[in-house]
This record gives sequence, structure tokens and C-alpha cells, in this order.
Amino acid sequence: MQNNNKEFIKDSDLVYIAPNLVSECLIDNWYAWPHLISPITAALNIKNRHLKILNSFLLDPQSHVEAAKNPKMLGGPFINHGKDKLPEIEKLKCDTLVECKDLLELCDAISELNDLLKSEATGYSMKPLYKKIPDILKGFVELFYDLHNNPSYRFFEGLLYNSKFYKESLQSLNLFKVLDDDSRSFILSTPSLPRDDKLNLKIPFKDKKIDDLFRMSTKPESYEEIKKKFNIKEKDDKLFRSFFTKDIPQKYINYSGSGVLTRYFGHACVLVETKHTSILVDPVISYGYESDISRYTYSDLPDCIDYVLITHNHQDHILLETLIRIRYKIKNIIVPKNSGGRLQDPSLKLMFHYLGFENIIELGDMETLTFKDCSITGIPFLGEHSDLDIRSKLCYSVKLDNDFKILFAADSCNLSPDVYKKIYKIYGKLDVIFLGMECDGAPLSWLYGPLMPDQIVRNMDQTRRLAGCNFEEGKALIELFKPQNVFIYAMGLEPWLKYISSIKYTKESRPIIESDMVLEYCNNLGIDSERLFGEKIIEYNHSDEFLI
Repeated sequence: MQNNNKEFIKDSDLVYIAPNLVSECLIDNWYAWPHLISPITAALNIKNRHLKILNSFLLDPQSHVEAAKNPKMLGGPFINHGKDKLPEIEKLKCDTLVECKDLLELCDAISELNDLLKSEATGYSMKPLYKKIPDILKGFVELFYDLHNNPSYRFFEGLLYNSKFYKESLQSLNLFKVLDDDSRSFILSTPSLPRDDKLNLKIPFKDKKIDDLFRMSTKPESYEEIKKKFNIKEKDDKLFRSFFTKDIPQKYINYSGSGVLTRYFGHACVLVETKHTSILVDPVISYGYESDISRYTYSDLPDCIDYVLITHNHQDHILLETLIRIRYKIKNIIVPKNSGGRLQDPSLKLMFHYLGFENIIELGDMETLTFKDCSITGIPFLGEHSDLDIRSKLCYSVKLDNDFKILFAADSCNLSPDVYKKIYKIYGKLDVIFLGMECDGAPLSWLYGPLMPDQIVRNMDQTRRLAGCNFEEGKALIELFKPQNVFIYAMGLEPWLKYISSIKYTKESRPIIESDMVLEYCNNLGIDSERLFGEKIIEYNHSDEFLI
């Protein structure tokens, strides 16, 4: 049931949050995604992405206005605001230069360090170079050579989180209600500007008051108490009051069957439930409102989620807007191990710790966690990261106590079939594969460009894609593991994902063509398969039957 503006809420009323209340996480007024959390990647994105886009808009706002209207330019570095917002964009730029001064100096120091190693790290001992490290970086880096005698460095990321470079003062939360769709500007290119229907709360993401607010999705609190907790001013009271309802939400009923219930929430988000355990993979949840697209929403999540699985560090798989909203109900969060301190591969464990999450478990390749009626194994994740040395990525196999196995392959690309042949020898067949087939992804520079000291040559950039399996790669996995079911997912098909993925397909789009070929291949083999969209529920029971 949805709240409406005519509902009168008194201060003494017990209220719930409205099902269509959006909680938009911001950093320096830009949409918060993982690379804006870790201090080094945040600094480089602020300088080499945000300020460049702001300067471009200030120089020629009309080109941004025109590009934002062109569907072919979706996902490009164009601000989706009109020319009337020039003064606000100018103010944002000026505020950024002041409030992010330390971070901008950090960027300059990284450039100096790159130049130092390029000119003076010639294969001899690094010891004399420590004295030449820029002052603000001293104590934060270790210098080294790789086995090819190429110089490099790593950051002590935990020290950076405990320094002036981790700025919780830049964090805030935008609250507003989505009425009939999820249309929002693409997150990497458009800053958030003040709006009459949005309430901006200057609050660190780790603040437990946020948990108190979203716990009100099922447990009411008096409006007076929640208003006081957030110190809502009189001028904001009417708007804040509209975010709540007296309507009692429908109670969630936990799965009590003897098998496993699997529900698809859109993109790469899947909920797995047994009688004893709930597992949520790559949480990206839609809001509740009337729509012609059937979908699961926040109200379709259990009151307690035993394990959240994160496959990799991209904004469509770590959606802070969703994760912080459901943080209060997450008991454990499982993340891939990384190699520690590499600029392009910030630690997920550290990030989630400083965002206020508890019980963060790192899992490595072929490591297994065992629970009462299931186990979770980390499966090697290949490709999708533009050939960069990034270790924070895992596929997951969930094994039920009757040896029933489900693989969540996310955006992993079967670049080396020999890897999976070795996995098969160790782990055996799979019953269900969730296969990511966004096989025509963006080039390297689209996501990682701000982190690179030198601009990559365009022809090289176009070959290094953020891409999942194509037909041949997916077919090889299916041939090897011989699953009963293949579900193609992680395609960014749902319209409520466009603001984080910028994907819009036609029938001629390569991912659609390639995934159609997989569906036809499976059909010819008698394998149940489907390209998922919106929502899907599958129950597997001990009689080896799927109830769909």
C-alpha cells in the first residue's frame, strides 16, 4: 500500500517509511559508488572525472543539453541539467575546490610519484627513493618492482581511511519519493542539485540512525521520535512527513519448504532461501510503485538476510543505495579477497567496514564456507575488468545439503576454458547456472580512465571491454557443467537500472543476439533456459523438480 500526500500524520502517530521512499547516497553531491569511498580512487575521480565534467559544462552547457537528449550519448560525460543551472554548477565547482583541497593535492602527489618511478626507478634498490616520495604520501606507500623489473607501488589503504583523506563530511543522504518510475540521470556524469521534493541529510553513511529509519519499513516508530532523531527543521517538516505512512505493510513469510526457493530481483540480484538460510547476491532492489513491469521490491526481502554475496566492485553490483538501506537486516557480508593496496583494486572489506557494516568475510578462489544446510564456494572470476590486475572478483557456487549446486557467474567471462575444466574436476557438475552475458560492455576508460596516469590509445581502449560471456564462452560452460537450468542475467535490461548502467538494447544489440543463441542451444539440448527480466521465482524440491 502506498502513502499519498493527502494522508494526515500527527506527531504521535506510529508510522512506517513509504515503500517508494528513495535513499540516494551522495559524496560531494555526486552519486556515491564504490570508487568514491576509498580515499585514493575518490580523489582521482573527483579530479579527473567530476571537475572535468563540471568545467566542460561551464564552458559549453548547450552541448551537454543536446547530448543528454540523445539516446546514443547515454552514459557519456554529459551533465543532464539545463543552462539555467549554470550558477549552481559553478558553485558546486567552487565548493569542490575548497572542500576537496586535500584530495586534489593527493592527486598531484600521485602524479609526482609516478614521474619519480618512471625516471629514477631503473632496477636498482628502491631504498633511496623513499626520501623523494612527495611529503603527503610518505607513510602511505610501499615501493617495489615486479618480477619483470617494472617499478610500482601499493597503498596502505587502512592508514588512508584513518587520515584526513577519508572525508565523511562529504557524505550525505538524499530522501525523496519515486512516484511512477525510476528515471534518474546517469550517476557517473550528473551531480545532484537541490530540489524542492528532495531532503538532503548531512550524515555519514555509517550512522546507525540510517538503520533506525529503514527499520521502519516493518517496525513503526512515532513520527515525533524519528523527526527528533534526525533533527528535522520546521521548514523541512512537511516534506519529511510525506515520506511516512500509517499503512501497515504486509508481513514477510519465510520459506519453509524442504528444498530451495530462488527469486530474481533484476539484473544480478538473486535471493536464495532454504528453511534455515537466506542468501542475497549482488543486491540491487527496485522501489514499490504501480508499474506494468512485474518486479520484486524491498518488501519482498526477508526480515533477516544471513549472507549477502558481492561478486565484484562495479556500481551495478555494489549499489550503496540498496546496501545501506538494508544494512540493518544483513548478518554477514561476503566479499572477494584482493591483493591489497593496488590503486585500481581498493579493498571491499575496508570499504564496508568504514560504511558501518559488520561481520565482513573475505573469500578467495576455491575457498568454502559451510553452514547448517548449505555451503558457499568462491569460484574464479575471469575478465570483465579490462585486463587490469583486479582480484576483488568472485563467482559463487551455493551448494545445498543434497548436493544441489547453483553457480552465480555474474559478469565473468570464460576467457580460459581450461580454468573451468580444472574447477569441474574438483567441484563436479552444476544444477543451475546464472550466466552473465553483457558481452559488449564499455571500454576500459569509461570506468577506470580517471585512475590511469596516461590516457590510453583509443584503439587499445576499444579492445579492453567490461564484458561478460558471449555465445561461444557461455556454450563452453554449459557443455562442461551440464546444468538442468540456465538463466541469463546481469544484462541491465530492467528500466530501473538505466541510471547506474546506461544500457539500452534493441533486437540488433550483440548481447541480445548472443544470448538468444544460448537459449536456442539450450533448447536443442532439452535444457530449461530463460533470459530473465523483471522478476522470476523458482522452487527446487527433493524430487528433482523445478516449480516455476
